[in-house]
Formats: sequence, C-alpha cells, structure tokens
Amino acid sequence: MYRSVRLAFCSLSAAVSVVLMFLTGAIPIGTYAIPALAALPQLAVVIEFGTGWSWPVYAAVSLLSFFLAGDKEALLWYVLFFGCYPAVKSALERKSRKPVSVFLKLVFFNAAAIAEFCLAMWLLNVPESSYSIFGVCLPWLFLVAGNIVFAVYDYALSLLAAAYFRKVHPRVAKWLKPR
Repeated sequence: MYRSVRLAFCSLSAAVSVVLMFLTGAIPIGTYAIPALAALPQLAVVIEFGTGWSWPVYAAVSLLSFFLAGDKEALLWYVLFFGCYPAVKSALERKSRKPVSVFLKLVFFNAAAIAEFCLAMWLLNVPESSYSIFGVCLPWLFLVAGNIVFAVYDYALSLLAAAYFRKVHPRVAKWLKPR
C-alpha cells in the first residue's frame, strides 16, 4: 500500500511537470521560467522520499517532454539543469560543506549552461552571428548574468524547501504514512 502511495505521488508530480513543459509551446517567452517552475514538483519528491525516487520522475518528465514540449530550448534547459537540480542540490548540500557545495553548484550550473548553448547551436541550428551585437559576444554576458540569476534561484529554492517542509510536509506526511 505505502509503495503505491509513493508511486501515485511521484506520478502526480511528473504529470504537473509535464503539463508545465507542454505550456512552453503556448508561452514562448517561458524558455527559462517554465522549466524552472516544472522542477518544483521534483523538490516535493526529494523532500518526501529522497533523491532515489526523484531520478525516475526526472527521467519520465524528460522523456515525455521530448514528445510534448513545444520549445525545444526549454526542454534542453529542463533536461540539462532544472529537472535534476533539486536532487543534485539536495545531495551536494547534504554531503558537502557550504563553501564547497556553493562552488560545486556553480560548476554544475555553468557546465549545464555551456552544454545547453552548444547543443542549442548544434541541434537547433542557431547561427553564431546571432549571438553578437556591435561586436559584443553576448553568450559570455548571458553566462555572467545567468550566474547571478542562478544564485537567486538557488536561494529561493532553499527558502521554498524550508517553507514546504514547515507548512506542507506535516500534512502530506499524514497522508503518506502507512496505515
């Protein structure tokens, strides 16, 4: 019984994430925001059941979003960073000291951002000339700005996890506990 309740919870989390990823086709300006929102149900799975249950949810959402998401760049962001970040964040913060975990999270974000940029150019055939204006190479500026936004996102995710654990988790734990 308890395993089926866990499976149902994870399935609902995956469904919410897939619906949000589907909306990338309807809301074209959501290339970065919608994958970030689609990762939030993963946070609940990590808090309730740990990272072991979140990886299959991440894989299912990534696979289904490949077929259903309208914006393929948003899909790349979800697959390379946002979808797995709640589990990675949990593991890094649990196993590392704060300065080391901050450094490793920044490395993870930068590696994902650079991989997303290269894959977007290769898979989506975006011309290199579109990334410079008046001789200024925009990807490096976007990466610097992205690191600042990532720091805010990471902090907000920590606050959201704390609020979830304090307010929502006690109610969900009653619902999830075996009888």
